[in-house]
Amino acid sequence: MPFSAPRLPVLRACVALALLGGAHAALAAPVAAVHEAAQAQRQGMLDTMRDLVGIESGSKDVEGVERIAELIRDRLKALGGKAEILPATDVFRLDDTPEKVGPMVHAEFKGKGDRKIMLIAHMDTVYRNGMLKDQPFRIDGDKAYGLGIADDKHGVAMILHTIALLQKLGFDDFGTLTVLINGDEEISSPGARSTITRLGAEQDAVFSFEGGGAEPRLTLATSGIGAAYLTVQGKTSHAGSRPEGGVNALYELAHQVLQLDDLSKPEAGLKLNWTVAQAGTNRNVIPGQATAQADARALRVSDFDALSRSLEEGIKNKLLPDSKVSVKFEIRRPPLEATPASRALARHGVEIYKELDLPLKVVDRASGGGTDAAFAALKARGPVIEGMGLSGFGAHSNDAEYIRIDSIVPRLYLAARMIMDVSQGKAPMK
Repeated sequence: MPFSAPRLPVLRACVALALLGGAHAALAAPVAAVHEAAQAQRQGMLDTMRDLVGIESGSKDVEGVERIAELIRDRLKALGGKAEILPATDVFRLDDTPEKVGPMVHAEFKGKGDRKIMLIAHMDTVYRNGMLKDQPFRIDGDKAYGLGIADDKHGVAMILHTIALLQKLGFDDFGTLTVLINGDEEISSPGARSTITRLGAEQDAVFSFEGGGAEPRLTLATSGIGAAYLTVQGKTSHAGSRPEGGVNALYELAHQVLQLDDLSKPEAGLKLNWTVAQAGTNRNVIPGQATAQADARALRVSDFDALSRSLEEGIKNKLLPDSKVSVKFEIRRPPLEATPASRALARHGVEIYKELDLPLKVVDRASGGGTDAAFAALKARGPVIEGMGLSGFGAHSNDAEYIRIDSIVPRLYLAARMIMDVSQGKAPMK
């Protein structure tokens, strides 16, 4: 649906942009109309974060996720978007995927241009139902605290208020502005990943609104997250009177874990670490089954493919010929890889931040973690930028999660300018 806000402010913005020079010139001052519009959204952002924090929405609390989804859908409709709640119907079953997965909120805003841009965030949290009473929304100095505020309810608020800001400017030079907010990110997005990838492939640019870091940054690369599950089937027997009648699954498991421990290639960012193991039922029984789990990290999708093949080949070398060994490898979240297009667009973001006399770091090598932006990037034709959210601290903490209030205006300004410049062909995309 087209925006219907007055056109005067956007004319002021365009004039200011023209006076400041072309897309690649060093910009010396903020575009006044955009900066003023960002400042006007500050209190609204705080109010929205309060409302979002006030609804508990742990990933496995599907009813809570459905409640917050309704609030977000209604807010997007009020902004003029065609908004709907999408159930998770194409669920990628991981080892710990719950029977029921929370929905997504999808919205689309139609403009008069031809560029397609998508904004993503997530509305679920890691917290259990009932924890809100110990971490309600509150403001203390320049910090706003609240359960899930840093990861990632502020990101949802950022999307809502960036759209509201563009409306106030009467800006609709994009072709479509797509919003997708999912309710299962903290459990590796089993229900949303295929939708994120499908929609991401249609966009000219994707902006993901996870936190922007204590030191303001944009993120172009994150580690992929994988998991290996090793199962050994042996044979039980009495450990005292007839141990030779058994096939000790624990012995075989130890052999497998030790021989598979050298698959890591830290210098290339590939890491495999065995972290959980279980075997046996009683002290006096030769264990008939044993299992182990490993955490895997990679910088490239191809590294995970190679690791999976290496695991399958490695388990063929057994200590106990009569044991049965199997391994399952799952990609919980692919890596987000920096591209020339994402680097170029991020550099443009750095120049925008300079207009505010603020530094902005670009992280283009993964150091850990994972992001839904990686699903958007799997088949993307344009740049994917992560870390468009606010500065904050304490994600996944039950007593200290907060965002910095002084980052609201700069980040809204950045988000709006990036969307405007991409829409008008003024941002480098190669």
